[in-house]
Amino acid sequence: MIERCAAVAVSSPEQDVPVHMLADCKLNTDHAGVLLVERRGSYPLIDLQILKSNVQQGEVASGTRRKVKRQLSFQRYCHASRLLRGLVPRTPVSLHLLDDGYLGQAAHMLSKVATWNFDIFLFDRLTNGNSLVTLMCHLFNVYGLIHHFQLDMVKLHRFLGMVQEDYHSQNPYHNAVHAADVTQAMYCYLKEPKLAEQLSPLDVFLGLMAAAAHDVDHPGVNQPFLIKTRHHLASLYQNTSVLESHHWRSTVGMLRESGLLSHLPADMSQDIEQQLGSLILATDISRQNEFLLTFREHLDHRDLDLELPSHRHFILQIALKCADVCNPCRVWELSRQWSERVCEEFYRQGDLERKFDLEISPLCNQQADSVPAIQTGFISYIVEPLFEEWHRFTEPSLLSRTMMGQLHQNKARWSRLRYARTPSATQMDPQVEEPEPAGSSGEEDGGDIP
Repeated sequence: MIERCAAVAVSSPEQDVPVHMLADCKLNTDHAGVLLVERRGSYPLIDLQILKSNVQQGEVASGTRRKVKRQLSFQRYCHASRLLRGLVPRTPVSLHLLDDGYLGQAAHMLSKVATWNFDIFLFDRLTNGNSLVTLMCHLFNVYGLIHHFQLDMVKLHRFLGMVQEDYHSQNPYHNAVHAADVTQAMYCYLKEPKLAEQLSPLDVFLGLMAAAAHDVDHPGVNQPFLIKTRHHLASLYQNTSVLESHHWRSTVGMLRESGLLSHLPADMSQDIEQQLGSLILATDISRQNEFLLTFREHLDHRDLDLELPSHRHFILQIALKCADVCNPCRVWELSRQWSERVCEEFYRQGDLERKFDLEISPLCNQQADSVPAIQTGFISYIVEPLFEEWHRFTEPSLLSRTMMGQLHQNKARWSRLRYARTPSATQMDPQVEEPEPAGSSGEEDGGDIP
């Protein structure tokens, strides 16, 4: 039965296999079309026959392509299947089952959403797990985007609810709270004095939307894992920006399903979809050097002209890249939580690879890759070079100085933990903490920094 399920899921696209049947399948030892049974991954409702012809012929026939109106995530499709089988209530549930006290606390937090020490974990608890929807609605109101683009509030809530739902809550790191955290950081960057006055409403709309949806339907494993297990998404996107392409196409599908932009001229909505893709694809870490080199050259030549839409779009790409990896620039308590979460996600992938005799990916071996070692390397090779250029771009701003100060403190702290005698006990036990570095102050922690 196990082998038959795997064979049906991978080799027989013409058969209509119920989702609950797929969910009961186990991993096939040949690793072709691996099903992440332990942690539900990303399985869009894609006709595998279309995928086969795409691989063989190099492109999908235009008539067939038009039939693929939306890539539904496995998570949403599975939910719909349960609904149809009567396993979940048919009555829609309110997004905000909160008492007045919690609503008041959440509203108070939103009044300080532009401060760098914003605690997204607390905000998510206060909003009953709806931090992304609540934050986005608030920011759309702050910027007047609903009025400017004449958005239908019902469609907006529908779209945001779909986005939030398509993040996998079982992922320790790539979940809706991460999306909300990136969105809050993006808001802080959009308010940078160097940038704020030059942005159009469309720029702000694109920046916030891309931040909210940049990791939607993330399966909790990385691109190399999808490639070496011959996952259909890797084939679909030809092993290039696989996850980012899926995040973008899923977002486009939800935009169209919700009808959020249906009242806009077709050319405008298509342009928005393409620009969202350009922003989301920029978060591919394999393109880091490409963007960093271009950014550095612009700053060296002093030729950035933010009155040009193309230059503003490039800066939005850089801002989103910064927001996506800004965790080491947060105050230690928040930064540490994110670090442990992302490493836990790495380790889960490593455990899965070990279980099925796959080569364990870099950073995914819990026995060899400690949290402090991973974080010091990540800061040194990814975060510091990017934020040093962002620091130059902002000339530098008060927020930028705060972030760089916090980044250096956190790097030093991880370095000390890495070379401590018992780093694992210190890093994982919240009761075992080092004293704050001398000279630490509220300003460096971003206490009141906008």
